[in-house]
Amino acid sequence: MTIPTHVLFFGAGFGTRMAPLSDHTPKPLIEVNGKPLLFHAMDLAPDLQAVVNVHYLADQMVAAIGSRAIISDETDVILETGGGLKKALPILGDGPVFTMNTDAVWRGPNPFDVLANAWQDHMDGLLLLIAKPNARGHAGGGDFVMDDTNRIARGPGAIYSGCQIIRTDLLSEVTEARFSMWELWNRMLARQTLFGVNYPGLWCDVGRPESIPVAEEMLRQDV
Repeated sequence: MTIPTHVLFFGAGFGTRMAPLSDHTPKPLIEVNGKPLLFHAMDLAPDLQAVVNVHYLADQMVAAIGSRAIISDETDVILETGGGLKKALPILGDGPVFTMNTDAVWRGPNPFDVLANAWQDHMDGLLLLIAKPNARGHAGGGDFVMDDTNRIARGPGAIYSGCQIIRTDLLSEVTEARFSMWELWNRMLARQTLFGVNYPGLWCDVGRPESIPVAEEMLRQDV
């Protein structure tokens, strides 16, 4: 079984839902409990090679990251999540990789450990899912339902946490430069090779300014 050694942290987005805080600060550098969201994420992966893609206010991102991660430069064009993953492949290498959004905080087991412990070689993708009672700051409904083999399908069940293990082989089937992760997930869903695992702790979506105090309160809770 091949466990990923690299993680791509998505940091290139405009963070429009976080305005006005994101008008002059990239969303991954907005602070929760006195620490940038990006560093909340990166601190979960001290033993992984971190890669961060940058676009919006890239100079601030690069300066803040320093030597903590390798930069995947998307300053010429925004590529969305799937395109960002494809652009970073020369850095990430072959085989499965972790990816993580940088607009959430966690309270409980390390999410990368939860994924690694559930990963199997027959999977093309493994998504870390949040049961609705364990989610904070999330205004939408659920994203996926899971069967008794842990295969998932689209439906109003658990929430996608923004963290996954994904094989990059299927990227060769996508000719566009800019595309969503759904381009890969839809192929995996059709092949029944997309799986899920539930996160047993608490998770907060920090996508809007009003979510920051919710996240800070969650971080003070026992789990």
